[in-house]
Amino acid sequence: MKIGLSSRAAVSTCGFCLAGVLALAPVAAAAPTGADPGTPGGPHAAIPPPALLHRSGTQVRPRAGAPAVPDVTALSWLVADARTGEVLAGHNAHRQLPPASTLKTLFALTVLPVLPGGTRHRVTHDELKGVGSGSSLVGVSEGHAYTVTDLWHGVFLSSGNDAARVLAELNGGWLTTAARMEAKARLLGAHDTHVRSPDGYDAEGQVSSAYDLAVFGRAGLRSTDFSRYCRTVEAEFPGENGWPYPIRNTNRLLSGDDGVEPYRGVIGIKNGYTSNAGHTLVAAARRDGRTLVVTVMNPQSDGPFDVYEEARSLLDWGFAAAGRVEPVGSLDALRSSARPGPDVPLAAAEPVAPGPRPGWPETAAIAAAACLGAGAVALALRLKGERSAAG
Repeated sequence: MKIGLSSRAAVSTCGFCLAGVLALAPVAAAAPTGADPGTPGGPHAAIPPPALLHRSGTQVRPRAGAPAVPDVTALSWLVADARTGEVLAGHNAHRQLPPASTLKTLFALTVLPVLPGGTRHRVTHDELKGVGSGSSLVGVSEGHAYTVTDLWHGVFLSSGNDAARVLAELNGGWLTTAARMEAKARLLGAHDTHVRSPDGYDAEGQVSSAYDLAVFGRAGLRSTDFSRYCRTVEAEFPGENGWPYPIRNTNRLLSGDDGVEPYRGVIGIKNGYTSNAGHTLVAAARRDGRTLVVTVMNPQSDGPFDVYEEARSLLDWGFAAAGRVEPVGSLDALRSSARPGPDVPLAAAEPVAPGPRPGWPETAAIAAAACLGAGAVALALRLKGERSAAG
């Protein structure tokens, strides 16, 4: 009894398989892959390459009738459209500078999705012992229980490093949280940021940029929880004696405290200050259906609240310049080409570069190889059968 195909049938079958696969492959390979669901608004107009924003100095491309860019003193700043990601103007946008507590935007993007707000936690001594000297505090006390929502109020409103420490421990620890923050930054296309202290406290080697902070602020606006926390002006925080006390948002553009006029349409997002970073701010505002995000890093003027006035002038300019400037870059330009997965803690502390997904060209090659292999096996069986019959 002979098993297998004749050599002629094997070659014919293989040829048919290969021809069919190769005929299909070019058509399938040319099929569109679709827009990244993480990018709102679908495809965008052509924009300059990312290298433009890496240049020093102010980058802007005005059309006729565009208002002049305001004269601000910040070492670095950026104005972008929060919906499209188009950068309207920037100054030293990728200059790496200490971020202070504006880094808490990345902290929240990383940790918020994995800690349910209603969870209660009793704080231990070890969770607070690493808080840096001179840190801003909300008043977390060891031995007392707080909800995760309480702690986030402490982070967003009071910029409390004590609350950030506890949340980081709940997220797996201080160093693990720092590594996960860097991984999150890379997925978002923020490559200027290096995290050493997740709360933004000054640490050697810890830097970010106006570009990266705008990326974080924009991403935060897509989160319901983040948006709610960053725009909250006042909340109650549990006190040691069982009575809550009020805390107010230290973002003066939002609260209007210390004589700073609140900005019309302001959403938040986060302010910061350290002696090394100076004053920093990521702010967003919405007017007439348009949302802008602005980053201001380390104004060189003397006023303690000038960071808010410089942000105000940049927001005013951005709304006035709508439709009158060509974009100079995009907050999506440096994103990972792979679609980001759900916001959950990474399995590994170090970032993992995603590999390319198999597409039709690879599938065609595999199928063709399989057909050739099948034909070869069939032919070998045929020849073996013929030799056996002859013997």
